[in-house]
Amino acid sequence: MSEEIIKYDVDNAVSTGRGAGVEIAASREMAEVQAAVVMARRFPRDEIRAMEKIRNACSRPTLAESAVYQYSRGGADVSGPSIRLAEALAANWGNIQCGVREVEQRNGESTCEAFAWDMENNFRVVKSFKVPHIRHTKRGDTVLTDPRDIYEMVANQGARRVRACILGVIPGDVVEEAVRQCEMTLNAKADTTPEGLKKVADAFAAYGVTIKQLEGRIQRRFDSITPAQVVGLRKIIVSLKDGMSKPEDWFEPTKDDARPSEAAKPKKLRDALKPAASPESVAATESASAPPEDADDELPL
Repeated sequence: MSEEIIKYDVDNAVSTGRGAGVEIAASREMAEVQAAVVMARRFPRDEIRAMEKIRNACSRPTLAESAVYQYSRGGADVSGPSIRLAEALAANWGNIQCGVREVEQRNGESTCEAFAWDMENNFRVVKSFKVPHIRHTKRGDTVLTDPRDIYEMVANQGARRVRACILGVIPGDVVEEAVRQCEMTLNAKADTTPEGLKKVADAFAAYGVTIKQLEGRIQRRFDSITPAQVVGLRKIIVSLKDGMSKPEDWFEPTKDDARPSEAAKPKKLRDALKPAASPESVAATESASAPPEDADDELPL
């Protein structure tokens, strides 16, 4: 029966001038959606088993290190589940489809749609957004023309919206339990060995943050850092990687960076900063630079 319907749709599309490929793709997508819904209803999630799988996943140090981000807003630190944790939640909670698709691309920007769909409860969260093909840097704005650069920017912006969609369909208490388990894992396995601290320092060095700036934030020598402070620094690293914050949001500039060099100061400013000369020194300078009285007689004709 289904083959006859598909054959009829194809023949009808060709006869009416519509693209047969579009009709076939639409029919295939509809069949996949219906099959996913049927399987989700036939095999509903076991929430107790799903919670155990989430706890086990959050007990892995590799996931816990990148599971929580942190950024500063209004003088307070805000933290929450990262993109990596949201993906792990969707995979272990089950019966969830999520992703991002590019609807169209024109006039130097991409119109995209991020979604997360709980097929078992038929609950769907969708977020539409636009991504201009421009990369903003400190040196100025760069227009992107390479398809790979455009794809990477769309994927980066879309991942944040997908995270928001996933957190919208998964119950809040499940998310809170996952974050709590990640915190416990980090506190129990915070690496304060020289090798572990070197990894943290190298991660911040990639963003131009020095050891002195790290010591200024933790208010102690870097080699005497506590496990809790290591956990806090790792949250900042995740925030920087996800683009939720910038290094200047967390660290004060060093004295060398804050004080401009003499060569970098404008000429008028350098002249204003010079000490005022005394009247005696001015008179001595003028007398030394003045020509002798009979200098005109010595000039060649």
